[in-house]
Amino acid sequence: MRTVTATAAAVTAALAAGAASVAAGRFASDAALKAPPGRPLPTEPRLTVHGTAAGQVVLTRDLAALRPGTYGLSGNGSHAVVGPVLATAPHSADTVVRRLERVTHGTLNPGDAVWFTPNLHIGDPSSALGLEYTDVDVPGELGPLPAWFVPGARRTWVIAVHGLGTTREHALNLIGFLHRRRFPVLALAYRGDRGAPRPPDGLNHLGESEWRDVDAAMHYAVRYGAERVVLLGWSTGATMALRAAAHSGLRDLVSGLVLDSPVLDWQATLRALAAARHTPGPLLPLAVRAAQGRTGLDAARTDETTDPTRLRVPTLIFHGPDDTVAPWATTRRLAAHRPDLITLHTVPQAPHAAMWNADPAPYEEALRRFLTPLM
Repeated sequence: MRTVTATAAAVTAALAAGAASVAAGRFASDAALKAPPGRPLPTEPRLTVHGTAAGQVVLTRDLAALRPGTYGLSGNGSHAVVGPVLATAPHSADTVVRRLERVTHGTLNPGDAVWFTPNLHIGDPSSALGLEYTDVDVPGELGPLPAWFVPGARRTWVIAVHGLGTTREHALNLIGFLHRRRFPVLALAYRGDRGAPRPPDGLNHLGESEWRDVDAAMHYAVRYGAERVVLLGWSTGATMALRAAAHSGLRDLVSGLVLDSPVLDWQATLRALAAARHTPGPLLPLAVRAAQGRTGLDAARTDETTDPTRLRVPTLIFHGPDDTVAPWATTRRLAAHRPDLITLHTVPQAPHAAMWNADPAPYEEALRRFLTPLM
């Protein structure tokens, strides 16, 4: 009897441990599969506002607070734009002073928790940039997809697709640049975004199913006058652009790809986000398996999409070695395999999907040179 009882206890303990491991894997995979639009990724640290003065904001000293460039600074109910570090401004050893460009929403008060975001603007093309635009609905397979259409004289449209942790407001960083060059721009909200249809399982598929919304946007563009399209994507939006260029029925109309911080290895990205949520290393493989089981993500299909032999159009990639979400090494390998089509613009000291923020002028010059032959 004692042997039977001991065996039963061991089996129960093993089952409980297995169930706990499964639950832990699911929770860890949520870092990527349930990343809410417009909220910081786990890799982005929370900082504290220690004070403000004329044209200055004092923040917790952190590697994030020391990044070069211009960023949005978001909090719960607030948004501001901060510029470079003001190294000569008086500050304590545990703080950093940055130039405060403007407060666009709410207020910044001492003690507020804030985080850096690539989004410099909030609102829409009119309220943020003073540009004429139209709210449109793109017919998608799950229902209407909200989008902003900023008109332009050219027949080549730019379809802009945001990625993890951001919204279509991210595209506002470049819409003014593109408008000055007379490109029509369609900035898309896709499944899972605010105002867009919810995915059937409620999960982010890291571009593997969302690319069909980019395909829908391509059909919309052609229906309303586009003769060619350039797909511009950040993060998983870059993944969607790659998949659409490979699999859309309109892929022959794609004249170029612009990829910022592309997620080319979803497993590595999922592990990075799960690790940033303090998931123990031994549980990270469980997070990957949980993601596969919950979404049907397939490494073979992802490899097929990023196969350099399948790339058919000129491609400009902005990426750098300090991206902790999308592996830089994967991007370098892809670029090395297709030097005939891929131009890699390396941006140091830039976080994920913020290559423009780190140094806007060289970014825009590289983009101008790339787009000129595609006009």
